[in-house]
Amino acid sequence: MATATSISGIPAPFKHASDYVDGGIGSSSSITLEDGLKFKDVPITFSGNGNLTSGRKAAVSAILILCNSLIFMSFGACVGGGFGIGRSLGVYDPTTTAWIAAAYPLTQGAFVLVTGRIGSVYGHKNVLLLGGVWWTLCSLVNGFCTQSLATFAVARAFSGIGAAMVMPNVIATIGITFPPGPWRNYSFGFLGFGAPVAGTAGTAVIAAFMEFVHWKWFFFCITILGALLFTALWAILPHEEVVDKEGTVDWIGAVLGISALITFNFVWNQAPAVGWSEIYILIALVVSIALFINFAIFEHAYATSPILPLKIFKAPSFFPLCIVILLTIMSYSTALWYLVAFQQLIRHWTPLHFAAGLTPHAIFGGLAAPVASFLVPRIAAQYLLAFGALSVMLSAILLATMPEQQSYWCQVFPATILMAVCSDFVFTAAQIIATGAVGRKDQGAAGSLVSLLQLYGASIGLGVAGTVEGGFSRGGRGDVRGYRGALWAAVIFASIAVVVDGVWVRVKRDERVGWEDEETELK
Repeated sequence: MATATSISGIPAPFKHASDYVDGGIGSSSSITLEDGLKFKDVPITFSGNGNLTSGRKAAVSAILILCNSLIFMSFGACVGGGFGIGRSLGVYDPTTTAWIAAAYPLTQGAFVLVTGRIGSVYGHKNVLLLGGVWWTLCSLVNGFCTQSLATFAVARAFSGIGAAMVMPNVIATIGITFPPGPWRNYSFGFLGFGAPVAGTAGTAVIAAFMEFVHWKWFFFCITILGALLFTALWAILPHEEVVDKEGTVDWIGAVLGISALITFNFVWNQAPAVGWSEIYILIALVVSIALFINFAIFEHAYATSPILPLKIFKAPSFFPLCIVILLTIMSYSTALWYLVAFQQLIRHWTPLHFAAGLTPHAIFGGLAAPVASFLVPRIAAQYLLAFGALSVMLSAILLATMPEQQSYWCQVFPATILMAVCSDFVFTAAQIIATGAVGRKDQGAAGSLVSLLQLYGASIGLGVAGTVEGGFSRGGRGDVRGYRGALWAAVIFASIAVVVDGVWVRVKRDERVGWEDEETELK
């Protein structure tokens, strides 16, 4: 734990310095020493973090949130604009077009497994900024990939690697900068707020470019935004004391784990397009399972510094919590993608029209995030997660049962609102719970795990749903029946999440303010 050794040359044998700061590091506050002396408005210096005023803490939080939101803006653009991009690339099959949306979260979800740990060893700030540079350059390359789906998807996959370096290290930076309390809760709340707003903005901006110029200009614009925001972040972030400078990265485990995740995800997203009878699909499935088994064996028996420390799972209900998050996000991504398919391919909405129809997703999602962060210390987490899973389940039911042609206001409008509430309640609650369940050295691992579940769930959900869609669409039964089959799969995902949450997840309300003693951290 960081402690202050002196203030203006006066010995300060008080407890943890963070106990005397209102929700953050480096603030000025009234300090009571153990001998009863009091000092007011004294800036507290934390090892490796410098003096942070309230204004600078607000600036750090805001720029971190904006950088993370830019990542979601890119993701939302390829969900809402996926079918338009596919048509411009000469691809009209919905299951193949899904790669436009799935390639980015595939690599982001796989590489996020290790990027938080790399941040713990080499500095979360360093990895975050390196990821920002990587993401910005790959987004620039994406703007030039206008000839084939393969090159576009590969560029998106490389962009996802940069996003994987950014997201968990943004979360870890917030978790380290702000101890449990209001600053942390509201930072995570607005982090969640930025996700639906930025995602919806991405669908609108790329739709506008499609309507008036070309979608490639969207990628050139986010390249400029990325350069500006990550430069500002480099300038505003204080010096960081690496939380585990003596630690090591489990590179063998990282290679095994990432290879397993990418191969398994590739199988589920490619099989709906080419069929499960293709020999390379079956070989890849066997290889992915073998990689998972070897990863588990190595992490359990040989890794001296495993990517996911087993002590994380000692927290009460943590494993079933992970199941709930994964299934809920699988349901959410499936419902969102097939809403796009229904509106653009069956009802022939333009991407710009669809972006306008998705506006409630941003509004209600933006409202849900701070509400969720406000409720975390007041309501047990399992109820927040159950509410999120129930919301997307009802949303998927509304979408699965709507007729081919119908007014937007009847079922799509309420389904869009419910979908937005789901993502933000789950995102905000999961991040606060996970980072609160572990000590400061494991903030990166916790952030990586939760991000992995969310991002990988978004991609693998599309693959599983695509297989279901293909099964229901055979025999000349039409696209609508296939879409409905996929949406009922989303209902099943969410229903299982509700059951697991209700039976096995039990998490106490997190009412802490400030870091607890080291002895209370998970060992």
